[in-house]
Amino acid sequence: MTDLVERLVPDELWTLFRRVVMPIEVIRPQGGGRRRADDRECLAAIIFVATSGCTWRQLPPVFGPAWPTVYRRFAQWGRERVWARLHRLVLDELGARGELVWSRCAIDSVSVRAAKGGH
Repeated sequence: MTDLVERLVPDELWTLFRRVVMPIEVIRPQGGGRRRADDRECLAAIIFVATSGCTWRQLPPVFGPAWPTVYRRFAQWGRERVWARLHRLVLDELGARGELVWSRCAIDSVSVRAAKGGH
């Protein structure tokens, strides 16, 4: 595994992630095919896209999986609510250690004008 992947997904985060997403073993009775892209490499690539501002198509090949694979995994994990569960787990872990700093909390909202004559 590359140093970049290990920097973006440190062991502590990877342990929490594994509590949310269990490893999948692909069994092909006919044999052959490509190996499934590594979850840790995909997670590192997703974090890179989210933090660098690059597009999926600009994802550097150093991560391993190609951008369509990383995007599919991102979308799949989104449908499975992985991100929400992981976020909660990280907050719980930080809270248990007393490392949450609520003074740095930010709340974002959107105000929408009410339609006239409707409900």
